[in-house]
Amino acid sequence: MRNIYFIFASGFGTGYAPIAPGTAGSLLAVLAAYFLIQDRWFILIACILFFFFVGVYSATFVERELERHDPSLVVIDEMVGMWISVLFLPLNGWIYALAFGAFRLFDVWKPFPVNKFQGLPDGWGVMMDDVVAGLYAMVLVHFLTRIML
Repeated sequence: MRNIYFIFASGFGTGYAPIAPGTAGSLLAVLAAYFLIQDRWFILIACILFFFFVGVYSATFVERELERHDPSLVVIDEMVGMWISVLFLPLNGWIYALAFGAFRLFDVWKPFPVNKFQGLPDGWGVMMDDVVAGLYAMVLVHFLTRIML
C-alpha cells in the first residue's frame, strides 16, 4: 500500500524530477487534459474529484513517512490545480499553455488566500492551496480568453 500512496502522491513519478517537480506534475496534468481528456468536462471533473481525495490521503501518508510538510515529491496537488485551471476552456494549445503559465504563477506566488490554505493540516493543506491557485488561474484565463477571442 505504501508504494501506491507514493505513486499517486508523486504524480506517477513526476515528483521525482530533479528540477522543478511541481512544474513536471503540472505538465503531465495539462498534457493529459489536452490529449486524453480533451473537452469531456464530466471526465475532467471526475478526475479532479477523484485525485483530490486520493491526494489528501496520499499526501498525508507521504508527509508522515518523510516527516516533512508538503515535500517536493508530492505533486498530485499540482495535477488537480492544473486540471481546475483548464476547466471549461476551449481545447486550444495556446489557451492551455496560458492556463499552465497562470497556474504555475499562482502556485509559486501564493497570493492571499492561497497562502492561508497551505496551513491546513496534513494533506488538506497540500491540496487546498493548489485548488485555490487553480481557481485563480481558471478565472484569469477565462477572463483573458473572453477579451482576446
